[in-house]
Amino acid sequence: MVKGKALPRLAFAFAILVFMRLPFINVVTVQAQIEYYVNYEAAQIWVNQDGTIDLLYDIEIVCTQESIGLVMVGQPNGDFEIGEARDEEGHVLAATDISEGDLYRINIDLYERIYAGEGVRFTLLTNVGRMIWEDLENPGNVGMQFTPTWWEDAQVNALRVAVVLPDGVTVEQVRNVPDWDNAFHDPDEDDRLVLYWERSNLQPDERFELGVSFPKEFVEHYETREKGPDWFTIGALLAVGVVFVGVVLAVLRSRKPGYITPILRMETLGVRRGLTAVEASHLLGLPPAKIVAEILFSLLMKKAIWVKATDPVLQIEVVKPLEESSGKAGNPLRYYEISFAKALKGDGTLDEVRLAKTLVLLRDTVEAKLHGYCREDTVSYYRNIVAKAWNQVEQAGAPDLASKAYDENLLWLLLDRNIQSETVRIFKDQDFMPGPGWWWYWYIYTHTLPRPRPGTGPPTGDSKPPTIPGADFADKVVTSIEKTTNNFVVNVEKFANSILPPPPPPRKVSSKPARRGASCVCACAACACACACVSCACACASGGVG
Repeated sequence: MVKGKALPRLAFAFAILVFMRLPFINVVTVQAQIEYYVNYEAAQIWVNQDGTIDLLYDIEIVCTQESIGLVMVGQPNGDFEIGEARDEEGHVLAATDISEGDLYRINIDLYERIYAGEGVRFTLLTNVGRMIWEDLENPGNVGMQFTPTWWEDAQVNALRVAVVLPDGVTVEQVRNVPDWDNAFHDPDEDDRLVLYWERSNLQPDERFELGVSFPKEFVEHYETREKGPDWFTIGALLAVGVVFVGVVLAVLRSRKPGYITPILRMETLGVRRGLTAVEASHLLGLPPAKIVAEILFSLLMKKAIWVKATDPVLQIEVVKPLEESSGKAGNPLRYYEISFAKALKGDGTLDEVRLAKTLVLLRDTVEAKLHGYCREDTVSYYRNIVAKAWNQVEQAGAPDLASKAYDENLLWLLLDRNIQSETVRIFKDQDFMPGPGWWWYWYIYTHTLPRPRPGTGPPTGDSKPPTIPGADFADKVVTSIEKTTNNFVVNVEKFANSILPPPPPPRKVSSKPARRGASCVCACAACACACACVSCACACASGGVG
């Protein structure tokens, strides 16, 4: 038995022994844990026709202990492109992809670190690909399941989610789960249908999942997934395969072994849908000059620019500020259109180097989008779209309807090298009838229309241009395209030398978000509708702070 007075001595001796066996002592300091809550989280989704979504987060975080200098926001999958992050004061925030494995997140560096009792509100805009999937539960539909960013160690006081569906979708055509809190046509979104959900007091790590399904004809591209395996058929095939392999092995044993040529096979994702006509122009091998003409016509169609002169060189005027043109209102500008507009110099001519960079940007983006897909099948797919565009014009019937179809499909028709002969064939016995505000009449106004006064800009749509004989119209179309492609730069050699060989394509295939800035996700809760399941789940990763 050890007496009480011996205990301190024993403890001291034990400590000496331990100290002698350890080369050094680590002093561990415990850092206070960051504590916070999410006062407000809103996610607004625009479903794009190309099968991607634009995803806008509007988040307000309040720190209750220690300090916060960064916030991590989850994304539904790894195929996303970062648009812009801003705080409520208008500061542009650094947004960095920090995805690892199956954890897809973006790091937002705050403009200023916040401390206990302080809060920060910011927005993050991204474009996410491969979000719209074939709905196996509702034949003929496509759908999306989405889970907003959840927070493993923080409460969410208010959560709002709004999904802006493609133009033309009606509430009767929608299937969703859970029941929406409100459904309405938003005049600020060109009267598109918006579904709205609202939740409050979500506990740490609590997730809110929703699904939306609608007819597949409202999107140009969607992902497909094979149905569940037929085990009876698989079993039968395996049995047949075993017998076949046995017979083959028996035959091979009876013969002298020979050399078998190795075969390399690569599985692809099939056809890459969702490219625009301008993007398809690169895929179909149009020369750079004609691709520039495609971008030019695309901007004219959106009335974002106006052609002031064509000789001796193309001169262009921006109709309205670039920031306004590229906003979410109306028909927003795409990445190559914005880059083209930035190539304009003060006198309205195009900077050769910047214009070349526009084509390089277009080329690299398209090549990235093709990564993993079958190029040959994709080329055939877009040639078929061009053929369908001609068929739509031919089947329109009356001259005014055929003219309208031609005008609407022009960007696709320009991809056909036989555009002149095809135009003559369709309009040889009828006139071309431009509609009011005809957007691409500028290059033949000296022949058919009075020359506009300087500074008047494009036609407003108040007056209807006169009709044009079909054969004459076909000739003018091709002549004007050639004039455009020959006169868009001064130094052709400098332009050509600026188009460098393509670098290896990047991993991501999504595009820059079509929208800029933030908007409020806000709607009143009302009634609910019948819900239904959709087939593919896409949950954002969890969020966090640091």
